[in-house]
Amino acid sequence: MRTLRSNALAAAAALFLMSGCGREPAEEIETTAAPAVTTVTVTPGTVEDVVTASGSVTAAPGADFTVTAPEAGRIAELPKAEGERVRPGDLLVRFEIPSLSTDLSTRQAEVQEAQARVENAQASATRLTTLVEHGVAAQKDLEDAKRELAEARAVLTQAESGSRNASLLQSRTVVRAPFAGVIAKRNHNPGDLVDAGAADVILRVIDPSRLQVAAAVAIPDLARVHVGNPVRVTVAGGDEAEPGKVLTRPAAVDPGGVTADVRLAFDGPTELAVGTPLRVEIVVEQRAGALAVPPDAVLHEDEATYVMVAGDDKKAHRRNVTVGLTTPKQLEITSGLKPGDAVITQGQQGLPDGSAITIAK
Repeated sequence: MRTLRSNALAAAAALFLMSGCGREPAEEIETTAAPAVTTVTVTPGTVEDVVTASGSVTAAPGADFTVTAPEAGRIAELPKAEGERVRPGDLLVRFEIPSLSTDLSTRQAEVQEAQARVENAQASATRLTTLVEHGVAAQKDLEDAKRELAEARAVLTQAESGSRNASLLQSRTVVRAPFAGVIAKRNHNPGDLVDAGAADVILRVIDPSRLQVAAAVAIPDLARVHVGNPVRVTVAGGDEAEPGKVLTRPAAVDPGGVTADVRLAFDGPTELAVGTPLRVEIVVEQRAGALAVPPDAVLHEDEATYVMVAGDDKKAHRRNVTVGLTTPKQLEITSGLKPGDAVITQGQQGLPDGSAITIAK
């Protein structure tokens, strides 16, 4: 009986082992999460190449008038206050300059004296001509009289020229507004003693309807700037831009300089004040209806240029592309992409073609 029980247990153990050997082992599967990427959907738009520069608001030629004294003197009248508007012909300044008044009086007296000399010389020459014709006077006396008349006329001409110059200087003691504008700066008051010349400016008048921008453009960029190019000007530190266009380019540049002034015109009236510092963008090339991607989206391998596109199958697909207009912020893609493609802009480095991805929210 004991032997039969032992045999039965052995048979059961053998059967169990046989059933265990016939079962397939569990498969070990290595899993990795799909990398997260950031995409941008390309749509047709405008790609611009711009030249940036710094600039400032300035008055147009003929729209800026500075008053200085013709000679040292005193301000007798200064009726307009800073910020006040003026019309053409309005009195701006009247100077009291005794030296000019004295000089004008002296010059006028010289003219009167010279005129009297001419009249006397003319009368003498006429009288001697009659006497010579009747044989009463000598020919030499007539020649001397004619010589005196010529000298008197020369002195009169010189005196009249001096009088005109003195009168011109005297007229500069009264200054009137040459155009409608605003008193932009007033540095003196009535009764002040002032010096002559540009070092002592009395006041400055500006026509605010004729303002421009003087932009300092880097000389290497100057060849790309042309008259008529659209521009955007923004107050330094501001966001709202005012449109305009390139008005003039410099005909010559300083060989030792790094920038050259380009004049820009506003498209419409501006409230900006003269001297306001500006940030300037000059659009030198523009492509409408173009597809563009950020520069970081474009990859290079040997001679190939490509981007990675996120497909509907949640995989990354390589697309060889051709790049057109290149700007610091955008690259125009002329072939290889179509509107609506989701181009990977972050996470595409080293990403194999066809690899699974997840789109970062």
